[in-house]
Parts: sequence; structure tokens; C-alpha cells
Amino acid sequence: MEGDTFSGLGNGTQIDSKILQTFKKSFVQVQNILDQNRVLINEINQNHESKVPDNLSRNVGLIRELNNNIRRVVDLYADLSSSFTKSMEVSSEGDSSGAVKSDGKAGHKRHRPL
Repeated sequence: MEGDTFSGLGNGTQIDSKILQTFKKSFVQVQNILDQNRVLINEINQNHESKVPDNLSRNVGLIRELNNNIRRVVDLYADLSSSFTKSMEVSSEGDSSGAVKSDGKAGHKRHRPL
């Protein structure tokens, strides 16, 4: 189904299936990282409650890993946002209907009488 388009955005904007696959892949990556974070947080909490010195010192590494995962999620969402914006700009370049672009401005200029 390569080359298929999706026009379910309500304004007739078409998105290539390749772009949708990229978005889906990124969202799956984000969900996997968030699942890992849930496991890390549970282990951190258990270690904290145990008050065992070795467990508490292990938390330092676990918290670093958690912080790195959060950075990765932020980066993935930033990439997604950028990709989405670019795809909307590309799709609106050929749109002469005056649809609103991602920057909030209309896709046509208003002509004033002289």
C-alpha cells in the first residue's frame, strides 16, 4: 500500500502512508520507553522502601537511566513535532483553497481595494 494517502484530518489534507508509518514507529518507541520507565520507577520505589544500603546506592544508576529515558522521549516528541510540521507545510504548499497553515496564517493573501 505504498503511496497511499490519508485524508482524515477534516480539512482534506493528505498525508503519505510513509509519514504515518514514521509516526507510528516513533509512538511505539515512546510507548516502549514509557513502559521501561514504569518498571524503573517501581524498582526505585521498592529499593527506597527497603532502606537497604546496596539497594539505595543502586537507585543512583536507576535514576540516571530514568532521566536518560525521559530525554529520549522528549527528543522523540520533538522529532515528531518537527516532522509533522514539515509534512503539513509540504501538503499545504499545493493547497490553494486558503486553508490555515501550521503557522496559523491563511494559505492565501487578502487583496484590498486601492
